[in-house]
Amino acid sequence: MANFKTDESFLEKISIGAIGTKKVFENLKLHGHAPIELERGSMNYKIWEKIKIKRIRVPDILCVSCGIRIESRAKRNLEITMSHSFSDPERGWDFGMKDNDYVALVVCKKFGENPIDWKANDLIQYVLIKDLRKVEGQGQVDYIKPKGAEEGFEARITWPAAIAKYDGEIKGITPERIQYTRKEDGRTISMRLCKKELFKKPLVKIGDTVYKNQIIASVVPVLQTISSPNVSEDYFLKKLNITDLSERYAAAKALSFFNSEDSQEALLKKLMDTNEHIYVKLEVAASLARFDIEAGYDFIKTCLKDNYVQNVLETVIVLAEIKTNKSCNMLCEVLKDENKAPEIRAGAAWGLGELNNRMSLESLVSSFNTVEENIKVEATRALAKLTNDFSVEILNKFKQSNPIERPGIAWALTKSDSLTLENLIDSLSNEDSRHWISYIIGKHGEERYISEIEKLKNKRVVAQIN
Repeated sequence: MANFKTDESFLEKISIGAIGTKKVFENLKLHGHAPIELERGSMNYKIWEKIKIKRIRVPDILCVSCGIRIESRAKRNLEITMSHSFSDPERGWDFGMKDNDYVALVVCKKFGENPIDWKANDLIQYVLIKDLRKVEGQGQVDYIKPKGAEEGFEARITWPAAIAKYDGEIKGITPERIQYTRKEDGRTISMRLCKKELFKKPLVKIGDTVYKNQIIASVVPVLQTISSPNVSEDYFLKKLNITDLSERYAAAKALSFFNSEDSQEALLKKLMDTNEHIYVKLEVAASLARFDIEAGYDFIKTCLKDNYVQNVLETVIVLAEIKTNKSCNMLCEVLKDENKAPEIRAGAAWGLGELNNRMSLESLVSSFNTVEENIKVEATRALAKLTNDFSVEILNKFKQSNPIERPGIAWALTKSDSLTLENLIDSLSNEDSRHWISYIIGKHGEERYISEIEKLKNKRVVAQIN
């Protein structure tokens, strides 16, 4: 039997990718860009197990101020390397990428025992796709054959690079090697610039400060910041109608940041295009919905009735990104609809957690009465997220709840940072509620409530004296 990757290994890979993309997102904002998530789900850990969505292949991030698209590649050990298939073009290293797109390289290090315990390095390095393609075409890369089924039968392409393992200062550069002085002890570190007739060009000069994981020589140019002239609304309006599917998809998303008559008119026209890809039209509809244009919501309602569950789930996920009361109400309706597939209803519960809207509390609590376990699990997780802002309201729901609803509400309340002991004691009404209030206090830890327990004791003493 083939030895495929375990679920934990897969979650770890997803986590590294999401954490790395978030760090790239932050880096772009730090340098004056206006990034948005272009590839849906690239910055979260959510895995849809039963329904697989085949999305349009696009880079992870789009800058709406300059139009640059960035693919984030987070790695345990820094290399300029990509997985690649020689037999399936859709699994090629650069599928869906344009010459003026960038790859962002970021190192992630483990800090705990859980699969999601990874932290991204602050150093982000960017490489232009055009440069990577050019060097590959010249044969200045290493090809590594696949190891077997566990690696997905994919090859790897590596663009040779010299990478600093320590902080230091560049001491010398010759055609054969580059040297830097290690900061911690002054030791000279020497790195070869040529191997297998692949020549790495220095990216630094003598006297430069270098940092751990910095690419100091490579067969391709490597940048720590990227710049491009700002683009106008017209740039994305033109992209909305070109032949390339990924560009139309990106334009549909970007135009939600340009609420003008021109954008509204173009989006409404695109929504009527019967030949357009449904996922482009979904992004068009989402942009219109953000403008509070009813046609956007109408199209989304139609998609919720699609014959393909993949499209329905994608529509649910899109609704979770539209931060309005209307989108919240629509997700509540999906969650309550017993004719919908359990995975779709579970997706709606997840989406309500993303919206963080008080209006969803009733629907989430009511969903604990359903039979399907995955719906209850997602509703509980969503309610836990809502404790950040609505702990008191959720505790009020606990007071009114039935024995079937209480376990889910109680677990969510264990994630609250704002509840007081007095809040919890006020919720005691019967033996079942006592059990779950004790559970919440136990999960929070007695030390959290020590000072409040002392206050309650003093109140009782005063009452007895009086």
